[in-house]
Amino acid sequence: MKRSSKLPHKYIFVLGGVMSGVGKGIATSSIGTLLSSKGYSINLVKVDPYLNVDAGTMNPTEHGEVFVLNSGLETDQDMGNYERFLGKDLTANDYITSGMVYKHVIEKERALGYGGKCVEAIPHLRDEIVHRFEHSAKINKSDISIIEIGGTVGDYQNTMFIEAARFLKMRHPTDVIFIMVSYLPVPSKLGEMKTRPTQHAVQQLASYGVNTDIVIARADHPLDLRRKEKIATACNIPIENVISAPDIESVYDVPVNFKQGKIDEIVLKALNIDVHGRKGGESGIDFNKWAKMARGIKDGTRKKVNIAIVGKYFATGNFMLNDSYLSVLEAIKYSANRVGVKAVITAVNAGDFEKVTRQQNDPDFPYLPDGAASVLDKYDGIIVPGGFGATGIEGKLNVIRYAREKKIPYFGLCYGMQLMTIEYARNVLGLKGSHTAEIDPKSPHTIIDIMPDQKKKIDIGNYGGSMRLGLYPAKLSPHTIAHSAYLKWLDKLAARESRSKTGDNPKDRLKMKDILIEERHRHRYEVNLRYVKQLEKGGLIFSGKSPDGTLMEIAELPYSVGETGGNGHPFFLGTQFHPEFLARPLTPHPLFTAFIEAAVNGAKRVIDEVSINNEHRG
Repeated sequence: MKRSSKLPHKYIFVLGGVMSGVGKGIATSSIGTLLSSKGYSINLVKVDPYLNVDAGTMNPTEHGEVFVLNSGLETDQDMGNYERFLGKDLTANDYITSGMVYKHVIEKERALGYGGKCVEAIPHLRDEIVHRFEHSAKINKSDISIIEIGGTVGDYQNTMFIEAARFLKMRHPTDVIFIMVSYLPVPSKLGEMKTRPTQHAVQQLASYGVNTDIVIARADHPLDLRRKEKIATACNIPIENVISAPDIESVYDVPVNFKQGKIDEIVLKALNIDVHGRKGGESGIDFNKWAKMARGIKDGTRKKVNIAIVGKYFATGNFMLNDSYLSVLEAIKYSANRVGVKAVITAVNAGDFEKVTRQQNDPDFPYLPDGAASVLDKYDGIIVPGGFGATGIEGKLNVIRYAREKKIPYFGLCYGMQLMTIEYARNVLGLKGSHTAEIDPKSPHTIIDIMPDQKKKIDIGNYGGSMRLGLYPAKLSPHTIAHSAYLKWLDKLAARESRSKTGDNPKDRLKMKDILIEERHRHRYEVNLRYVKQLEKGGLIFSGKSPDGTLMEIAELPYSVGETGGNGHPFFLGTQFHPEFLARPLTPHPLFTAFIEAAVNGAKRVIDEVSINNEHRG
């Protein structure tokens, strides 16, 4: 929908005070959700002030998950929150780093793009940033841009972005507001909530020429009236513009709490636009459905399903970090909510399952350390997510083997799909020494090999933004778990099948046909085409392939139930792509939902209205 010329474009800048990591991204996403539910067209922008051009080369334990957009741009995990809360795809124009800005300005200068002028921070860097803010709004045809500036006020690298925001406010004084998300500590020895750090943060922002319009006060407990009054007085804002944001059980309650605090009305009032919403605006988030979803995700009375995520990016010093697999964790929650259960997710270190000395092995499963089998038996389903490198790889392979042999539902994502293929080649086909060329390029059986174009990039040291990234198509074969799972949500897919004009049900028509989907990728290595026929002959099904049949997108075992199902399995499936990147709270991903169904129901599971076994007989 085109933006009305009667409504000047509005900008909301969200900045952090006191400390990072207190929820600027969730606050930004939640405000976007509320304004979207009122009919306003919203675009969210993340500013990361580091000098990396994108987030692709950063270790997940340093900066959290790398989130990939349709375009292939590797971004900060907040972009994933934005997409999930808004329920729509973002573009490369919605992500800005200092590295991008500096790189563009320097390249433009080298190409004489500034006509021989002396290129300086002011105005050239500032103007480039302002241009990116305005261009994002134009591309999205939005009414309101909500721009989160990463880090905290006072960080040296934020200075130029705050200057750009100030400049935009100077040009459009009634169309730009600033929101400070700040933390109010409660020192354990004092037992009293302190407002002074927040007052100082607002004062420091004012030293840049920027006045704060709204303060979102993050704390362990709700703010009392006295603290609100102190902040309002010191920061020169109305008391109703001090919003209490205490810790809560689920981030999906934040929009609900914000709405109860009328932050949507406060923001719209500050922007000088209709607080009741935009008549004839775009159809945004259905807030009633959102509130129902938020209640369901935290419902502790539901049946529990225990899911293990076996990975390596958990530890950061002495602390555990779930941010490395954030999209996977959230995708599990959405599908569990859709199925009507509560997911209990456990981070499991792959290194705990690596083979040790003979005396320490499990007597029944000699490839596992003693006691490891009983640990895995506690889980209803196992996920091995994406990753890189050799750390923990043998532990992951052992877990995958156990899941296959004991018929525990298994879902492999990217690297998890590659490792499941290697495990099958080793232990079912008997191809000893099978491996990935990433770890052992001299393996006698490189089941996973590097793509030819990727090899050239590595040879010249081109690692950043050079993988197979972004949205690519895959064709699904009928009579498979993947096909049946996607069939349930056909209307949610980017299917390329033409629909009949005779009024027939496209679901019925497509049951026996291929479905074309599009999913997001982030990898350099693929299943080696030389081994595909041998793997298929040995019982592994490649149910999803690239349209030309050269790239294996989904691998699975045929559906069967019980301990004596031969090579069959209730759910043993892996994807070369990252389905978690397209999972949304109100539209869970079909493969995650099928996995959770398998984990919940086990042998009683039916993945579609027509079972796969009936499809085979048909």
